[in-house]
This record gives sequence, C-alpha cells and structure tokens, in this order.
Amino acid sequence: MTVEPEAAAPASEAPPPYVPAEARMRELTPRAIALGMVFGVIFGAATVYLALKAGLTVSASIPIAVLAISLFKRLGSSTILENNIVQTIGSAGESIAAGVVFTLPGFLFLSRSPVTGASVGEPYFSYWTILALAMIGGLLGVLMMIPLRRSLIVKEHARLPYPEGTACASVLIAGERGGDLARTAYQGLGVAFLYAMLQKVIRLVAETPALVIRATNRYLPAAVMSGDITPEYLGVGYIIGPQIAGVLVAGGVLAWLGFIPLLTVVAPPDAIAAQLVKLGYLPSLATAGGPGGWNPATHAFADSAAAVYRAYVRQIGAGAVAAGGFITLLRTLPTIASSFKESLAALRRRDRAGAARTERDLPITFVLVGSAVLIVVMALLPFVPGPGIASKLLLGLLIVIFGFFFVTVASRIVGLIGSSSNPISGMTIATLMATCLVFVGLRWTGDLYQPMALCVGAIVCIAAANAGATSQDLKTGFLVGATPRAQQIGLIIGVITATVVVGLTIRILDRPPQHLIGSDLYPAPQATLMATLIRGLLAFNLDWQFVMVGVALAATVELCGVGSLSFAVGAYLPLSTTSPVFVGGLVRALADRAARRRGEAVGGPDAELGPGNLFATGLVAGGAVAGVAVALLTVTDSGARAVERLSVEGALTRALGRGGYQILGLAVFAAMAALLWRIARSPKSA
Repeated sequence: MTVEPEAAAPASEAPPPYVPAEARMRELTPRAIALGMVFGVIFGAATVYLALKAGLTVSASIPIAVLAISLFKRLGSSTILENNIVQTIGSAGESIAAGVVFTLPGFLFLSRSPVTGASVGEPYFSYWTILALAMIGGLLGVLMMIPLRRSLIVKEHARLPYPEGTACASVLIAGERGGDLARTAYQGLGVAFLYAMLQKVIRLVAETPALVIRATNRYLPAAVMSGDITPEYLGVGYIIGPQIAGVLVAGGVLAWLGFIPLLTVVAPPDAIAAQLVKLGYLPSLATAGGPGGWNPATHAFADSAAAVYRAYVRQIGAGAVAAGGFITLLRTLPTIASSFKESLAALRRRDRAGAARTERDLPITFVLVGSAVLIVVMALLPFVPGPGIASKLLLGLLIVIFGFFFVTVASRIVGLIGSSSNPISGMTIATLMATCLVFVGLRWTGDLYQPMALCVGAIVCIAAANAGATSQDLKTGFLVGATPRAQQIGLIIGVITATVVVGLTIRILDRPPQHLIGSDLYPAPQATLMATLIRGLLAFNLDWQFVMVGVALAATVELCGVGSLSFAVGAYLPLSTTSPVFVGGLVRALADRAARRRGEAVGGPDAELGPGNLFATGLVAGGAVAGVAVALLTVTDSGARAVERLSVEGALTRALGRGGYQILGLAVFAAMAALLWRIARSPKSA
C-alpha cells in the first residue's frame, strides 16, 4: 500500500498561536531590527565562504533564535515576538548568500571571448551587478510569498510541517516558558553541539561512513550506501516523520542502488569521463581528477559512483524535480487561487485594520506594484545583461513566470523536508533549461545571450532560496503568534542588509583580476555547472534524454500514488543526505508506536512541544550553530590549520583501520538516536 506524503493524514489541526491574536506586545522594535541586521551580516558572510568552498550551506534561523534569546536575556527582557523578528531578519543573509553563490560566479565560466580570452560574462561579475540581481531576487521571493502565506502556511499546516520553522518556534516558546520545556530543547542543543564539535573539529566521529561496493562486483557494481551522520539530519527526520522520510530515502535508494550500478555497467569509463568534460567537471580526458578521481593513464575512476552521479544521475534528478514541482503546482492551484481571491477580497473591503492581528499581511497592491517596479528597475540598469530595454523586459517576464512557479515549489519542498535540503540547484537547472529554450526559439543563441540566461536563472534561484527561508520564518511566526505584516517588513529589511554584505564578501574572496573563484581554493561547483548547462543548451548539445528519464520517473511515481516531489528530491540528493533523515523518521515511528501502546494520543495541538520534538529541535539548532562556528573558525588559513591540528582522525584510523573508524562513528550516532528515542518516550513536561 502506498502513501502520498503530501496528502498524508494530518498530524493535527492548526494549534492556537502561543501569543493570542488579541494580545499586544513589542515586536518590530529598533533593537530587534538592529540585532537582526547584525546576525544577517555575520551569517551571510559565513554562508558565502562555505558555499564557495564546499557547495554547502547551513540553516541560520534556529541558531539566530537561540542567540537572540541569550543576548536579550543579558541585555534585559525581550518579548517572544522581538526574538522572532531578530531571527526573521537575520536568516535572510543565509538564503540570499546561497542563491547568489550557487549562480552568479557562473559569469566567470561562460564562453570565452575570442578577442580577450576572458569569459563573456566577466564584465557583469561586478559588485553592483551582484547587488542588483541579489536584491531583485531576494525581494521577489518575499513579495511572492505574501499572497501564498494563507494557502501554504495556514491552510496546509497539517500537510506541510516546515520542520525548521516548527523547530524554531519550539525554541522560541521553550525560551519564553523556561523550566522543563527550555531544558529539554537546550539539552538537545548541547548534545548536538558537543557531537558536532567531536565530528567537525576533533574528528572523533566520522562524517560520512560509507559502504562502497567495487565497480567489478557482479550484483551491485559501484553501489554506495552512506550517511552524513549529523545531529541536524537526525532531528529533521524526527520532525518530518517516517512517511516523508521514507519516500525521500526511497528516491535515493533507486538512484544509488539502481541507476548508478546500471549505468556503471552500460557506460564505459571513457564515456563517463567525456560526459564530465562536457558538463565542465573535468577540463579534458587527458587531465586527472574531477568527480570520482579520473585516471587518464588507466582509463578508470577511483570512485565510479561519484563519477556516474555527477555525469548522469544529477541530470535525471533535476528532470524529476522539475516534473514533480510542476505536478505539485497543478495539484495546489485551487488552493493558491483561493488564497489570491481572499487577498483581493480583503483589498476590495479595505478593512484589514479590523482583521485579527495574526492575519494582517502587507496588501496585495504592495506585492503587484513592488514586483512591477523591480522588473522596470532591472530593465533600466546599465550593468544588467541585455542589449536593450525590450530584451531586459522579456527577461523580467520570464523571471516573474518562473519565479512564481519555483517560489511555490520551493515553499512546498521546504515545508516537507526543511530548508537544508531545498534542491534550489535542481530548480535553477530547470529554469535555465526553459529560459534557453525560449532563447533558442527567438534565435538568441550567440555568446551575447549567455549572461542574460544566467541572469534569469540567478534571480529565480535567489528568489526560490529566499522563499524557502521566508516560508520557514512565516511558519515560525504563525505558531508563535507573530504579526505577518511585521515579519514581512522584517524580511525586506533582511534582504536589503544581506545583499550589501554578500556582494562585498564575494568580491573580497574573489580578489579580481586573479579571480580565485573557480580555483581549487573556491571551486564554486554549482555555479560551474550552471554556466556549463547554459553553454550546452545554447549550443544544442545538452543530453535531454537524461532529463526526460527524470520526467518519466516523476510521472510513474505519481501514478503509483506516491508524492512525486518528495521522491524526486530524494533521487536528486545524495543518499548520504536522506539516509540519516530516514533514521530520524524511524525513531519518530518507534516513539509514536510506544506512545500508542501506553494509550497516549499521538499528535494534537501541542504535539510540537512534546519532549521528542523539543529535543529534535535542539539537535537541529546545535548542529546548525556548530556548522556556522566551524565555518567562522576556518575562514582564514591560520584558523583552518589550527582546527586541523586538533584532529584525531589519523591516529584513530591507524589504530582501528578505516572501517573501524567509521563503525565508531556509526556507534556514536546510534547512541544519539537512542537518546532521542528515550527522551521522546518520556512523559510530556508541563
């Protein structure tokens, strides 16, 4: 029997907000705005570095909420709504930085000019272009989420848990209530922070234990079973529950235990290497390295699974994510339409001042006029790619169409699995494919149009990334009883602050004209892929057959009654990401079964404040705080060397062997999962 996660039985009806709608307390205050802006600068800069270095980001909302509670307690009293505004403004830095770094460095990797030898996009990789595109994308992400708030955050509360938003609300409420509630959440934070330090700094715990089967194996050649055994993934899995976690890992199982072994057998190593060259992961067949460790002398890969994943499976996964997103959008169009009707009806009544405080959004006129102004401004700016105003207005039209689609999709994805696993690169790939098809139809296939295509993809990527973070923030606000309008104003302030610091950080790290971005120091893997796709699409040499396999996969899964978007995301992401999330879901299933055997109700309006959810919230918070702390510690070469000297990985590997070292890590992770299960079974604190 199959179960569709997006339509799973609701865990509970929407709980009443922690702060009643009729209550009046401090919220959008100058000190909350100022502290949020400071956190936005810090987390935005840290995310730029981490994303350029490793193609990874860390969630910021929960760490900022924890820091805000602690700082305000030292500075004096604060309200829960002030703390919520701080994390709302500060978290914009992380999402904006991710969207920018994953796309805009691609300007450096487009086709080379025959005259100068430099990329045709290099003139656009300036501070002002980065600032303009980031601000337009970030603001569009906020504006497009305003009319969607009621449909996705409120009406689908039971179907879309928004794990990080729910966890952040639990942290804020626990900090407000104090006592056992706060103690449980902070116990989880402490355990996760200690675990993460042992894993990321001391290296006592292996980061990604893996069982890698040889490429010559007869049964599962090059199959890989692995897991990023981090506390934040365990916590996210517990929060989203076993159904969604199960469908996610199912997509990963198909990719890593099905597609990869099959493609390893049917595709010769030289063909895989040629595909990596085509995608820009490998300079040439004569060059060693790249994903999987290509050896031109032996014509073999050190890691066939990694090579096949980059060469083929990611394209299949991107096609599946695009198709799953389109199917999901079609399914939710009635809900979205009703939300727009409610917004327009409120505009006609002009009585929003009389509405409940917790239902006051910025007006729909602000959304429509604001979006139009952003597009006109983009068309008029001279440092935005495009030969004229008319062509830039066409870009604006494409941005609005694709932006609304992927903002909706991104919000639903993060509602299911959290912002940390939001596949914005897959959505950007789909945007670039559609944009380049339009360009081909208009015969815009010269090198001049490559920066224009990247411009569309970048703004949509930034909008989708920020929409995911905005959705989590609005969910937090919905649960704690915030005023939506105050949060939306805070989000706009956060976007403006973040774009200023993100562009500056990129320019500092890049050090033009040397351009360290793209080197081994800052490889920027996602941006390299985006630029390669644009070159391939406009030169008519993209492998559409792999994309269409993904489309067919999403359609097949949907026909089987399983939510295609969750499955597609699982197929796109590494199995190492979804497997620990699945473990968290299993712990939740075992805890719920134990509760039912004791005759206790599972779910209910206060389910988010149960001991298991609170401890899981702490795991997510502690892992995210530790990730940012390590990123800041290693931002300089001297700091990285100091951290490296603390590692005991070499000594443990010599003593236990590589396998023994990984088993030790799994044992520590299992102990943390067992602790989560034990706490989840304990009676709920009052």
